[in-house]
Amino acid sequence: MKLARMPDGSPEIFYTLQGEGRHTGRPSVFIRASLCNLSCRWCDTAYTWNWDDTNFEHDSGTKFKRDEQIIDCQTNEIVETIGKFPCSNYVFTGGEPLLQEKAWVDLMSALTDISEAKHFEVETNGTLFPGDEFLSDINQFNVSPKLSNSGVAEEKRFNPEALTQLADTGKADFKFVIGDESDFTEVVTMIEQCRLPADHIFLMPKAISAGELEANEAFVAELARSNGFQYSDRLHLRLYGAKRGV
Repeated sequence: MKLARMPDGSPEIFYTLQGEGRHTGRPSVFIRASLCNLSCRWCDTAYTWNWDDTNFEHDSGTKFKRDEQIIDCQTNEIVETIGKFPCSNYVFTGGEPLLQEKAWVDLMSALTDISEAKHFEVETNGTLFPGDEFLSDINQFNVSPKLSNSGVAEEKRFNPEALTQLADTGKADFKFVIGDESDFTEVVTMIEQCRLPADHIFLMPKAISAGELEANEAFVAELARSNGFQYSDRLHLRLYGAKRGV
């Protein structure tokens, strides 16, 4: 599997608290995949896709060397690394994890062989729908559909069929990052078009720092309350700031 590489050369696998969505505060082991099928201009993990040999644009203006940011790991190596942590909740993140679906199926199988007391979550942008084996093994989809503020063309970032199918699994929550009223208007259109269930909708403030989070949280919280949706904090920003590996 192609994972993101930390500055010290190790794979980006870390033990922390889930910072967003339904399981905020839950101790979790995160495994960050490299590669993505989108190129959001504000992405906070652009080192998983914004290579110096591409023409993608990012607000930071920073490009990354592909061979410095990717590490290839075998399933047994990942199992050995995450076995050091006192935790059985695993979050597959990225990048876009579903680009490497078969590798995750192999990992879930290997971990379940050790102990059935495992809980698997995947963080995905909602443009891809996985096969039956992945669907059977995964416990939770944390879906974050991208809006026009991502700078990505709608036909690339918005797959209504995939979002509807994910909702129909009963395993998916949908998290929308809100910066202003126009973002929310776009979200409502998506929800209605894809028939997304209200009790699985989370609104989260757009923020790259604790200060920006605090400035926007009341506005977004009121949107959630008044429309019957759930509000998601960004606990990791409050606790650690915008850092890797936390």
